[in-house]
Amino acid sequence: MQRTRRTSLNDDEPQASEPADLESAGSPSSPAEAAPRSWKWMAMFGVAGIVVLGLDQLTKALALAHLTPGEPVNVIGGLLKFNLIRNPGAAFSLGAGYTPVISVIQIAVALGVIYLSRKLGSVGWAIAFGLLFGGAVGNITDRIFREPSPFHGHVVDFLQTPHWAIFNIADMAVTSAAILLVIQTLRGIRLDGTKELKK
Repeated sequence: MQRTRRTSLNDDEPQASEPADLESAGSPSSPAEAAPRSWKWMAMFGVAGIVVLGLDQLTKALALAHLTPGEPVNVIGGLLKFNLIRNPGAAFSLGAGYTPVISVIQIAVALGVIYLSRKLGSVGWAIAFGLLFGGAVGNITDRIFREPSPFHGHVVDFLQTPHWAIFNIADMAVTSAAILLVIQTLRGIRLDGTKELKK
């Protein structure tokens, strides 16, 4: 007597998620495959973070060496100026009296990014996390090691555009990370690289 193979009635139903692409599949077939893939995204995150941090600290050192506070230098007409200031607060110099609090928040963000980086599964999220981490640590470094005292240090800002606050490379990285994270979310790509299916 020949047996017939039974198939589930739910086989044709769509799953809750699918890999966003072959490179960022979030469900490897075995733990052995998961480890190399996880290290790949963490390495990409780390490289992006180190590059941002290095550029941020290098450009700040050059700004301190070659610019004088209160003497802006035109770079691209009125579109971009080098204008050195020391910022005790957050963006737009807000919260100038809460530098230690801002420092603690930025440290918490950096630690949170490191913790979540273990779950990375796509290029977009890895780069966004790297930008966020490098930018946060760049400004944390200023607050801890620059004058007037640890955790009260002033952040070095030197890039100025019309109708905007003076900023630095770290600020640019954090802003870019936020934009990239919004794009990934709108595309439905989760942190682990899987993609939400539209119902």
